[in-house]
Amino acid sequence: MTEPVVLFKEIPTANGQRFGIATLNAPASLNALSVDMVRLLTPQLRAWAADTGIVGVLMDAAGEKAFCAGGDLRQLYQTLLDCKAERNEYAERFFGEEYELDHLIHTFPKPLVCWGHGIVMGGGVGLMAGCTHRVVTDGSRVAMPEVNIGLYPDVGGSWFLRRAPGRTGLFLAFTAAQVNASDAIFAGLADVLVPHAAKTQVLEAITTAAWKGTPEADRALMSKLLAQAGEGATVPASKLREHYDLINATLAGEDLLDIDQRLRALQSDDPWLQTAVKTYAKGAPSSVALSWALWQRVPRMSLAEVFRLEYWASLGFCAHADFAEGIRAVLVDKDRNPKWNPATLAEITPAFVEDHLRVRGEMAPELVGLT
Repeated sequence: MTEPVVLFKEIPTANGQRFGIATLNAPASLNALSVDMVRLLTPQLRAWAADTGIVGVLMDAAGEKAFCAGGDLRQLYQTLLDCKAERNEYAERFFGEEYELDHLIHTFPKPLVCWGHGIVMGGGVGLMAGCTHRVVTDGSRVAMPEVNIGLYPDVGGSWFLRRAPGRTGLFLAFTAAQVNASDAIFAGLADVLVPHAAKTQVLEAITTAAWKGTPEADRALMSKLLAQAGEGATVPASKLREHYDLINATLAGEDLLDIDQRLRALQSDDPWLQTAVKTYAKGAPSSVALSWALWQRVPRMSLAEVFRLEYWASLGFCAHADFAEGIRAVLVDKDRNPKWNPATLAEITPAFVEDHLRVRGEMAPELVGLT
């Protein structure tokens, strides 16, 4: 028998209460987030939220390479080819259920720890970003790489990247730049650096801690336990912090074509920045244009409103050609040579952008009642 794609267990704590552990269990696919995972996680998190005997939850993943490398797009890809611009009911469920889970994580009433070791990208960042305690390790590699596949940073990315310092969130959206633990903390995507080798120590501390059963006190206690486990950790240099002023200057202003010109012309001796600029130049212009449009729209929106807006945007990408082409080039044929349409930012019209954001199909029932 094959194991479930998410494993659940409960560990006892000192006061006779319990701590839930949810483990993503698809290491062969770098724990890519599938519909089956979402359909296991959502009801279990709801049950643990309502269970007075559960004082908190920790999310981690099987294997040493990745917490979650992104969304599992294989089945979605076939529906993009089949449905094209027509209604895609699988996509409605795929995005509706995923965003419901992400919103549940953001609003979870108890300490919710994410052990973000290894690769944490795309949908994996969506799982981590809303947790009350977001752990990154010496081996964490974090990114929102959607520009490579003709999508945009969804899973709440419009919300959390907008809240990163200066224009660093926009930079991460445009360039798919991979960042380390220090960068992730600087950008507000994570809270604390704990060496991966200290994970056993953290689990032992959870079992021996005197949990109060009240969210505020227990969140404070969890923060203290993680801080103790992270004491003396080697802290890597932050590229985002180092290049903060340059990133802000390059992405300044409200004219996207000006930003595009400056970003393409950016010169640096730093290989990290060079890679970011090259990735941007090869990325989908439609992704950049929609990331920019969402960046401008979301500042005064609630989190629930952002998820509903992203839902329409994601269905819009499903109805246009770049998303399927990006998945083909990166994940299916793997030729890394996508043919974007439109091919340049200058060709993108306001009508093209608006067509990505219009209502199509039905609002996912999972998102209707979110507040």
